Amino acid sequence: MATVNMQQGYVAVLWVLAVLVVETTALGECELAHLLQHKLQYEMRLQYMKHYFPIGYTVQVQYKEVLRPSNITRLRNRTVSEMALQYLWLHVSSQAVLRIHEVLPEKHPSWKYAQELCQLFDALGKEYSKYLQTDVEVVVADLVKLIHSAGMESRRKAVHPKALLDNCLKVMRMLYRAPCWWEST
Repeated sequence: MATVNMQQGYVAVLWVLAVLVVETTALGECELAHLLQHKLQYEMRLQYMKHYFPIGYTVQVQYKEVLRPSNITRLRNRTVSEMALQYLWLHVSSQAVLRIHEVLPEKHPSWKYAQELCQLFDALGKEYSKYLQTDVEVVVADLVKLIHSAGMESRRKAVHPKALLDNCLKVMRMLYRAPCWWEST
């Protein structure tokens, strides 16, 4: 009888520890996502991604590197998990920011802003790499592979830098508002 109670006690302690580990990991993601939300404020996107660029300036990105809220809704309707959608958003958005950063000379007024965004996406990527490797649906894994493996022959699209970051923020708010307890901003 004592061993059964002891085993139940161990199970309860292990369960509490597992919950704490999951919550701590989620807290790291939420803090980074919140920092990204702050960095992607409208005024900053407008200043760094529109005013500091020539009128009509566009960046060439793969067609799949433009992730809109409608894409997320479509994938949700196909019952893709929220974790897989966050994984997709991370890869698509980090590639978009990287594309913007690559076209900027180091002395450009937007270079440091783009660099800071890249660093935040790298940190968020490290958070995901801790526990998310192969737990994504096939449709999302295939999209991520396509984004990272496509060469110059893939379908390209000209997109304004600010529009890429606008979509990044809209999708991030869709995916992180509920799990990170964000207020509507």
